[in-house]
Amino acid sequence: MNSTPARPAAVLSKRPFGRTGMQITRVGFGAWAIGGGDWAFAWGDQDEKASIAAIRHACDLGINWIDTAPVYGLGRSEEIVGRALKEIPADRRPYVFTKCGIVWDERKRMERPSRIGRPESIRREVEASLRRLGVERIDLYQVHWPAEDGSPLEDYWGAVLDLRKEGKVRAAGLCNHNAAQLETAERMGHVDTLQPPFSAIRRDAAAAELPWCQAHGTGVIVYSPMQSGLLTGSFTVERARALPGNDWRSRVPNFSGEALERSLALADALKPIARRRGVSAGAVAVAWTLAWPGVTAAIVGARSPEQVDGWISAGKLELTPAELGEIAAAIAATGAGSGPALPGAAPGAGRA
Repeated sequence: MNSTPARPAAVLSKRPFGRTGMQITRVGFGAWAIGGGDWAFAWGDQDEKASIAAIRHACDLGINWIDTAPVYGLGRSEEIVGRALKEIPADRRPYVFTKCGIVWDERKRMERPSRIGRPESIRREVEASLRRLGVERIDLYQVHWPAEDGSPLEDYWGAVLDLRKEGKVRAAGLCNHNAAQLETAERMGHVDTLQPPFSAIRRDAAAAELPWCQAHGTGVIVYSPMQSGLLTGSFTVERARALPGNDWRSRVPNFSGEALERSLALADALKPIARRRGVSAGAVAVAWTLAWPGVTAAIVGARSPEQVDGWISAGKLELTPAELGEIAAAIAATGAGSGPALPGAAPGAGRA
């Protein structure tokens, strides 16, 4: 771990998080991987002490929010976040964002959990999250995915809006919902935030969801800005082949074949920019997502303090129009991913 970190104000700037009243740093700590192994979408085994050290180090460097979910480690990630919060001084304690709508069976930990939208289920989930996190109120409560149990959006979004009215949660948001679903939800009550997947490989949210959020005062925190490691600049074909069976990435198409080769070629194209700016290729990948209009901040995962050090500079890195053009050209040349490639083509590009 680094020696005494710089004071937060000197390291990371903050942006208004939609109309929530929260000001958040442009990068936040993602707690998916610290959920550890022994569940369907694990990143492999993880040491709890290293997880807590990573969270504390991120907060020491100025990060003021953590994004977790009950399903990460089937409760374990929230529990670890809760333990870490107890060790962080009150003046540096981060906002905590978590989710609902995914329910698992403890007897079948390796099976895909169910996407449940019944209001009574959401009520049970929020109480369990409050208990695991050890907090009295959740700063942001998000529906993780559209329900698959037949529950209409109006039912599960209405349940979350009720929790906001009651004060159990400060803000209410949606993850992985499209623009049409956002519009339906907005008619019932303001969608405070959206959490979509977004990276230089997976760019589709830039076509509809980001403009919708910008137009409606909805804050956006994007996830997987380094595309689950592919854009770190250190990932290789050999590493992909060596992924253990308890790492979910070993079972998805993006980590093999032509898709992998195109992604790694794009990652290589980020390295000259990284060298010129004195940061990692991963930090450039994260900064690329922050250049898009409507994006408030990016969720970046870490399993150790050293991994935090690898991308923390993204929180204050602003790419130039020339650099954004260079990346757009690399996207076209490699054929990696899908979706719009140049934020500079939109008015106000480069600002949240």
